[in-house]
Amino acid sequence: MLTRKQHELLRFIQERLRESGVPPSFDEMKDALDLRSKSGIHRLIMALEERGFIRRLPNRARALEVIKMPDGLAGPQPRRFNPAVVQGGLGSQPSLAKPRPAPADDDARSPVAIPVMGRIAAGTPISAIQSRSHTVSLPPDMLGSGEHYALEVRGDSMVEAGILDGDTVIIRKQDTANTGDIIVALIDEEEATLKRLRRRGSSIALEAANPAYETRVLGPDRVKIQGRLVNLLRRY
Repeated sequence: MLTRKQHELLRFIQERLRESGVPPSFDEMKDALDLRSKSGIHRLIMALEERGFIRRLPNRARALEVIKMPDGLAGPQPRRFNPAVVQGGLGSQPSLAKPRPAPADDDARSPVAIPVMGRIAAGTPISAIQSRSHTVSLPPDMLGSGEHYALEVRGDSMVEAGILDGDTVIIRKQDTANTGDIIVALIDEEEATLKRLRRRGSSIALEAANPAYETRVLGPDRVKIQGRLVNLLRRY
């Protein structure tokens, strides 16, 4: 039997994983449950883990996996936060991966080449997105519709969202996003950074998932959304 707060937290984690495949940060869980401190979230997570409802993934900063839901509340299964191990290969086409027509059965299982467009800062912003360097091949079910590109992560500002230095993030190209989405933001046409989007009135807040970094609040004319995080790869 779960307490009301345990039940609320488990549902919140499951919904966030189902929507984005990325676990919520401790700050997001604290705000969602209207708690005053993250220590309460720690206790709830430990209780859920002891009861076999969630599992904390080893060697990934505060990454979570939902194992089961209470009877009658299972619903659609969340996407597991499970970085793939892939081999990059040199590519020759300079364009982004384009939307694909409805594939034949054989095509649906064929890997898709996604261009890696340089490095993105998850920390102090670095130079804007560079030109294509190589490609990674991904199964179609990791992508969905739209154009995609990949970026290599540098920095540790998103560790509480399970995004580590050296990871490769898969980005769906788009110029709009919802509050709470993890996005590629281009600042002043010069700096590219990976942060969680928050809207504060007419301003845009770029929020880190690491308490060591401050949230940057900028005017909407200074920020351009370059895409939204849809998946993540990790090499071991």
